[in-house]
Amino acid sequence: MAIQYLQRLTGQDRTLLANRQLGGMLAFIAGAINAGGFLAVQRYTSHMTGIVSSIADDLATGGFALALAGFAALLSFIAGAACTAILINWAHRRQMHSKYALALLLEAGLLLLFGLVGANLRSLEHLLIPTAVLLLCFIMGLQNATVTKISHAEIRTTHMTGVITDLGLELGRLIYWNRTQQRNSVLTVRANHDKLMIHLVILSLFFVGGLAGALAFKHFGFSATIPLALLLIVIAAPALLLDWRRG
Repeated sequence: MAIQYLQRLTGQDRTLLANRQLGGMLAFIAGAINAGGFLAVQRYTSHMTGIVSSIADDLATGGFALALAGFAALLSFIAGAACTAILINWAHRRQMHSKYALALLLEAGLLLLFGLVGANLRSLEHLLIPTAVLLLCFIMGLQNATVTKISHAEIRTTHMTGVITDLGLELGRLIYWNRTQQRNSVLTVRANHDKLMIHLVILSLFFVGGLAGALAFKHFGFSATIPLALLLIVIAAPALLLDWRRG
């Protein structure tokens, strides 16, 4: 039963429920990576809006080295998203059940690599911190593109600006006062309760994941990445196993 459930999460036959359940799990993971990663490298790595703005600020103030570092982080995020597209299309052409699971498995491997890199940060801090930033940006791009592709851009998991904006829009529609004579009119404003709920769930899980990730990193250091990587492996494994059985 559990295996069938996990196969539905990442299988090629998609349902709205499976998309949202997977999106919620990945929002939790993204929140944990983002918050824990900040404690590790003192930088949020899923917030490309902030990174692009910081590049402009650094160029304007003459901080060319910092601008170059920000540009490298931006390219790393783009590379992660591009990698997702390559993996999904490669698997799609071969009619594989694991076309979405491959990206999650790669993310799990990179998280373990981040933990390994982080364990040596203190000895080679000047070299490994920039490497860790690029690695986390790549992971965030990889995951966000995966969920975007799966949900047809309905769900985002690594940054909350769009989620909070959509949540605010639906709340505005919810509290909007329709005049009595317009109640059955095409001009009547109605909130999409389904959309309101999914955005609220994604935001909540991202926050809870961030709290869990920060606490785990605070108490356990870089080994906190191991449970996240194992969770991704568990999610991805059934679809990969199905393809392996097919040969």
